[in-house]
Amino acid sequence: MKLYKQSITALIIITGLYVAGTAYAVSKPVVGIAEFKKSVAVNWWGGQVGRDMADMLANELMATKKFNVVERQKLNAVIGEQDLAAAGRIKKGTGAKTGQLTGAKYLVTGTVTSYEENTASTGGGLSFKGIKLGGSKGKAYIAVDLRVIDTTTGVVIDSRTVEANSSKGGLNLGFFKSGVGGNFNTKKKTPAMKAVRAVIMEISEYLACSMVDQDSCLDDYDAKESRRREKTKGAITLE
Repeated sequence: MKLYKQSITALIIITGLYVAGTAYAVSKPVVGIAEFKKSVAVNWWGGQVGRDMADMLANELMATKKFNVVERQKLNAVIGEQDLAAAGRIKKGTGAKTGQLTGAKYLVTGTVTSYEENTASTGGGLSFKGIKLGGSKGKAYIAVDLRVIDTTTGVVIDSRTVEANSSKGGLNLGFFKSGVGGNFNTKKKTPAMKAVRAVIMEISEYLACSMVDQDSCLDDYDAKESRRREKTKGAITLE
């Protein structure tokens, strides 16, 4: 009888742990990430950069262990039909269908709205068969307008401008044509790509804060947003 009670107790505990684990998995926000867009001229943009940035964000969100991310290929098929990501718009009445077909409760969109780069050669570089080993340094700034859309209603539930900076110094190993076609593989160590990586990480941390943690971390992001707005207003000169 005692052994029977112990077995029942163990079963209850195991069942409880399983249910709790299942509930935790279900409670994770299920998101789809649209291909990134741009609204400004960017010299390294081209080819599949928008898709690469979406994949980078997917990896970062999954690394937080706080999200379930829908595969981009599955999401793109629906977005292509319904034009969900075009100019940040969602067609009326199609949001619920998107959620049903992809399983994504939320759609994350990002648009590069500002990019500045300042690079200079430090001299002393060497080249051999199209490969450059040279002294170069520079810095880059990037801003992304982020939106989170509820796929069941088509309502934008969150929007934020996320910024990042990068700096670079010393030797650079890369191809002369690294800026052609927007290929990430040939510009990984440049200020531009470091800025891209930095802004993707900042976006993932912000989404984890705003969609999951929802604690005091929001105060930090609100403070960042306030500083960004003040800086932007300070740069505007009215006649």
